[in-house]
Amino acid sequence: MGHPSGFIDYPRVSYSNLPVDERVKTWQEFNIPVSGAELARQGSRCMDCGIPFCHSMGCPVYNLIPEWNDLVYRGDWREALTRLEMTNNLPEVTGRICPAPCETSCVLSINSSPVTIKQIELTIAERGFSEGWIVPHPPTRLTGRRVAVIGSGPAGLAAAQQLRRAGHEVTVFERSHKVGGLLRYGIPDFKLEKHVLDRRVQQMEAEGVRFETGVVIGDDISARYLRGSFDVILLTMGAGHPRDLPVPGRELAGIHYAMDFLTRSNQLQAGEISPGEIISAKDRIVLVIGGGDTGSDCVGTANRMGAREVHQFEIMPKPPEWKESWNPSWPAWPNILRTSSSQEEGCARDWSITTRSFAGEDGRVTKGNFARVEWKKENGGPIKMQEIAGSEFCRKVDLVLLAMGFVHVTHGKIIEELGVEYDPRGNIRCNPDYSTSAKGVFSAGDANTGASLVVRAIFHGREAARNIDNYLKG
Repeated sequence: MGHPSGFIDYPRVSYSNLPVDERVKTWQEFNIPVSGAELARQGSRCMDCGIPFCHSMGCPVYNLIPEWNDLVYRGDWREALTRLEMTNNLPEVTGRICPAPCETSCVLSINSSPVTIKQIELTIAERGFSEGWIVPHPPTRLTGRRVAVIGSGPAGLAAAQQLRRAGHEVTVFERSHKVGGLLRYGIPDFKLEKHVLDRRVQQMEAEGVRFETGVVIGDDISARYLRGSFDVILLTMGAGHPRDLPVPGRELAGIHYAMDFLTRSNQLQAGEISPGEIISAKDRIVLVIGGGDTGSDCVGTANRMGAREVHQFEIMPKPPEWKESWNPSWPAWPNILRTSSSQEEGCARDWSITTRSFAGEDGRVTKGNFARVEWKKENGGPIKMQEIAGSEFCRKVDLVLLAMGFVHVTHGKIIEELGVEYDPRGNIRCNPDYSTSAKGVFSAGDANTGASLVVRAIFHGREAARNIDNYLKG
């Protein structure tokens, strides 16, 4: 720690955003970064706490946060990048979209404002690209062993890069037209511009990773082919099976899964489809059901499309409001009311609401029927939801987006052909070393954990790669 009183002398200063009326007119990122000098001061706020909870408890990928905080304070940005790259293959991504549990577990969060860890991480990564420090690292020796990675989301990309750098031949198969999985097709450009992914893919291609896009494993390529061509198969397809809403009227036109809505919007921005192929929110009364990150992304996307109104319903109770800068649940993630940048742009939110049915005209949804609920814990048992008598109400809607999370990995032909078992939740069953019930087949990321954070998927991808490397070396 170079500045013993930095956390006392300097207040937390984070980036700002473009005004709402400006940013909703564009699909570009809208954060306004702080200066390098200010970031150095922010790095000096890291207080050498002795037990860095940000690293050991808060960060799923175990970033060496105190080390690169101090290096930024000292102006040694290149060494800070070296420490960052030791644990994270995609810091330019996590620096943009991670919810930053590291900051809520920062020791300063006990009674003050935490260090701006996420902001510092992103700036280190971006400076690495701008200065030309982030370069390909091809292997110095090849093993002659071949690995197929199925899926190019964060787990697949992290695993593929680690395996290639270990000297193995790596081919990543992706069913979409471009690499990135959920990062490319599920996250809007205003949160993650896709050139960020493209430059990382270019680095991996220069290292020798092969990408095969537009390939549906199980249809275009069989499990038999994969087994005959590769020594190991790594399944990183994510948790793509969305949670449905089985109520009367669900079949009406105008009711869509959130990911279908977001994917087509991203494809339009990338020039992959025409405007007539998207699910348009223009001039519509939009209802987003689900209060998580995916629902928030739907809100921001609908506003940029020109929605007339945007509403968001959540079945869980409204979290308590918290105005202080410190964490009331330190070092755990606090259950407090959060308002995303998309929700700030225009959204009527409501909580403790269940959907009873939808109604429509000429086959298209025009109205939703809802009721308020309360959550009660009786006789020491689990908390259960109960409808409040007489609380029924209706709302006019003409576009409904279901953003209620994901159930498990999509069950398909390839998993059955490989003979891979599922766990009771429908995810791919894995051993502690990420191996599955099928010999030579491994799995990582949301495909075997269920839907989780991007940074956690990166960690599991790296760990799977380490175990695969050990497996291939005998």
